[in-house]
Amino acid sequence: MTFRRRFIPHRFSVCVLLVVALTSGGQADDAKIDFPHDVAPILKRHCVTCHGGREREGDFSINTRGDLIESQIIDLDSPDASHLIELITSDDPDAQMPPSDRARLSASEVAMLRRWIAEGLPWDAELTFAINSYEPPLKPRMPPLPAAVDRRDHPIDRILDAYLVDNDLPRPAAIDDATFARRIHLDLTGLLPTPQRLQEFLADQDPDKRERLIDELLADRFAYGEHWLTFFNDLLRNDYSGTGFITGGRKQVSGWLYDALLANKPFDQMARELIAPPTVESRGYIDGIKWRGEVSAGQTLEIQFAQSLSQSFLGINMKCASCHDSFIDRWTLRDAYGLAAIYASRPLGLHRCDKPTGQMAEAAWIFPELGQIDPAAPRDERLKQLADLMTDRENGRFARTIVNRLWYRMMGRGIVHPLDAMQNKPWNIDLLDYLASDFIANGFDLKATLKRIATSRAYQSQTETVAQPELSETYVYRGPRARRMTAEQFLDAIWQLTGSGPEKFDAPVVRSNLEKDAIESIAMDGDWIWGASEVQPPAAGAEVALRKTITLPAGVADGGAMLTCDNAFRLFINGRRVAAGDNWTRPQTVPLVKHLTKGENTLLVIAKNAGSSPNPAGLYFQAQITLDDGAVKRLKSDDSWQFSNALPKETKGQLTDLPTEWQPAEVVPAVASWTSLIQAEGRMLLARVALGDGDLPPIRASLMKNTALMKSLGRPMREQIVSMRPDRLTTLEAIDLANDAALAESFAAGARLILQQPPQPTDALVRSLFLAALSRQPSEVEASLFAEAIGQQPNEASLQDALWAICMLPEFLLVR
Repeated sequence: MTFRRRFIPHRFSVCVLLVVALTSGGQADDAKIDFPHDVAPILKRHCVTCHGGREREGDFSINTRGDLIESQIIDLDSPDASHLIELITSDDPDAQMPPSDRARLSASEVAMLRRWIAEGLPWDAELTFAINSYEPPLKPRMPPLPAAVDRRDHPIDRILDAYLVDNDLPRPAAIDDATFARRIHLDLTGLLPTPQRLQEFLADQDPDKRERLIDELLADRFAYGEHWLTFFNDLLRNDYSGTGFITGGRKQVSGWLYDALLANKPFDQMARELIAPPTVESRGYIDGIKWRGEVSAGQTLEIQFAQSLSQSFLGINMKCASCHDSFIDRWTLRDAYGLAAIYASRPLGLHRCDKPTGQMAEAAWIFPELGQIDPAAPRDERLKQLADLMTDRENGRFARTIVNRLWYRMMGRGIVHPLDAMQNKPWNIDLLDYLASDFIANGFDLKATLKRIATSRAYQSQTETVAQPELSETYVYRGPRARRMTAEQFLDAIWQLTGSGPEKFDAPVVRSNLEKDAIESIAMDGDWIWGASEVQPPAAGAEVALRKTITLPAGVADGGAMLTCDNAFRLFINGRRVAAGDNWTRPQTVPLVKHLTKGENTLLVIAKNAGSSPNPAGLYFQAQITLDDGAVKRLKSDDSWQFSNALPKETKGQLTDLPTEWQPAEVVPAVASWTSLIQAEGRMLLARVALGDGDLPPIRASLMKNTALMKSLGRPMREQIVSMRPDRLTTLEAIDLANDAALAESFAAGARLILQQPPQPTDALVRSLFLAALSRQPSEVEASLFAEAIGQQPNEASLQDALWAICMLPEFLLVR
């Protein structure tokens, strides 16, 4: 199915063009050059001596991309005509570069520079060959606050009001309540405000209503946690599928992370549990990706650890220093390998540009002022020492890094920018230091910092319009910046408007409203069972029928079952199929009220093994039901079940030709991964179906595997840590927004949902669409255009088009 099944009026199709123009300037971000590794070493080797740092021989500098373009030796319109190419390929000793007394560029180096120019001179924003005399402070500092002006006594406003005065800039105007409501909902929970909640907020006359709304959103643990799950999945390179997960060489931290966010676990505690994992639940972060085949020295698990740790928690790009002494900042090869050696369980030799140096790495912390690692200590002890040093209250770098990331998410630009260049000078040192010190004083509470930012007049100000991104050194704060919705925010908003969200999710997490005591009251004492076999483990593809007959003295009032089978099953109750599964890591639940009756009942499972060779196989079943007389009955898989190698037939969901000969089932040894799954996720699932779990909110995109649409909308593959997603629209994204089948089906579902509601006049329908999508009423022109396109007798096609058009408006796609 494609969405553009019929002609769309020009006024609607213009929306996509507006999106492209606003968010990308019509440019696609298709650069493939890896500047730090492909180009920067060539420039450093051959050019920096005379044209970098303080040197400007020939009156040109290559310190930054801007300097190089300003020199006019690059022709981006005709790359081969660039004067730089003429100089490095010239045979004239008086003209050639480098000078004749120095080594010439190799043919491959010349080819790389040609390609670099042809691709538009891609350059990492944080890289400069200029001499950086700024060294960020290590320890935290609470700055003195300027005097409040106009009774604006919020600490952030006191700092920024003084900044604006010093820079002779006007104070940004305040936003209205509707704009604030939409912005704060999207920023804190990733969801749009419902029309009802928006109208209640607008009608509220309490002067403290904005702070109360902030508290309300932060207290919504599902909405908050499932929105910020996206942020932390990016930051910890955690996902539900992809490189490494298939082979088992990479482990998720999804369940641990999800629970940490729902509980608002302090960030220092989160970091300690990630760096020195107390259980396997948080282990996957430091273990990284086990790449298949031969890997370079810069891709080993130890080096991945050093790079990930530095980037996630300190905003340091240690990738260059993992190959050679960095020319981006002060970090050295020995610094990178010192961190790697903390993790290593084997002697670790230094490699420079993938060649061994003959030196051995020694475990070491990069800020010895705070203390040092004992290189002779066992590995687990070294990790604990590192976790303590990283989260030490005197390590201001740790706190500054995370509050800078939060400021970026809420305000559209980092105080230090880019976020992983924390060696750069902040545009306001006092603001960064205040937020970091306040974060530490509040016990590393993420929500407290988000509230601190959100309650400021600065956050509640109009966004500034920026034509082109500026360099870090030229940035001047003029107010918050509009931001594109993330892929997850966009899909959540679409699903929210159209009621078309998924029914199941992919993340291995448990969503529940149940209290811990209730969950722990659920017994999980079943056995893993299979049929008797002379060959153990069972052959790949082996199938067996397993059954249990029970007699109930009364009908079933409530309750259900949880089951899983390694590797696939079909469950029949009283001859009718009621559940099936083909992934043992995703246990299934079955409400039993409508399937079991007073008297005799038969449970029958057709179980199947998978794989390409004999491997462990087993069925696990556990149920808890409440009878009409109030009695609680528990059922489980054990040796009281029976098996048959002869299989019944299934016709239209009903069993026929049942086997006549049955034997006692055998209890099989439980694999460790089976046991952990049942005791954690299985128990929670059974508790929900047996005890009831209330209404859970709709499933969010953050809980789903990546899709082609989400990729084109900027969701990364998470093979690397990502702090900042792309902020420009690509051609692929524009195409997918117009043609993605899943997106089209969402709009179609939304149209059908509208048609199922009581009829209303078209103009009222248009107003309700604008209120739900944009948190405002349409203008007269907008109302007229949409009403004309929808028609006085709306149908699915016209409503589908209207939903698509309003969701393609830049105003919808932006948080501003």
